[in-house]
Amino acid sequence: MALKATIYKAQLNIADMDRNRFLDASLTLARHPSETEERMMLRLLAWICHADAHLQFTRGLCADDEPELWLISDSQQIEAWIDLGLPDEKRMKRASARADSVSLYVYSSRAAAVWWPQHRNKLARLKNLNVHFIDDPQLATLATFAARSMSLQATIQEGVIWLSDEEHHAEIKLSDWLIKGDVK
Repeated sequence: MALKATIYKAQLNIADMDRNRFLDASLTLARHPSETEERMMLRLLAWICHADAHLQFTRGLCADDEPELWLISDSQQIEAWIDLGLPDEKRMKRASARADSVSLYVYSSRAAAVWWPQHRNKLARLKNLNVHFIDDPQLATLATFAARSMSLQATIQEGVIWLSDEEHHAEIKLSDWLIKGDVK
């Protein structure tokens, strides 16, 4: 019998001072049986960083032709393609051709240290790609917020993300490895 996804609910209050965007949102996240809490929380952090009422989680791990998150316009144009992990160049080229803006959130310090030097030059050719890295200690801190029912406050200012709930407070600073496109 196949394992089912675990459902998480998140109530978010976001103040993005960098984009002058303020939003309250209620999200449902399905954590795939093979997905860690760290990865699921990174998906949630990516949503927070790109917060928009129309930003959607996709089928994620279950779909090769979709990112983790995307923003699709009324005319069905992909405005923002947001992915996680260490994808190959071919996937990022396809994303870059299909979307106005592409953001990649890289994690796993050891694997990323090998992956990035191999892909940096090829990915730098893509006109609309932004690559952000979160180190293992910050990812572990982010995972402490994981709960089946979450109420999180996030403030983003000058690239720093302050995240809090009733028990935890964290300051998260992603490393920008490549910034080329507008962030949606």
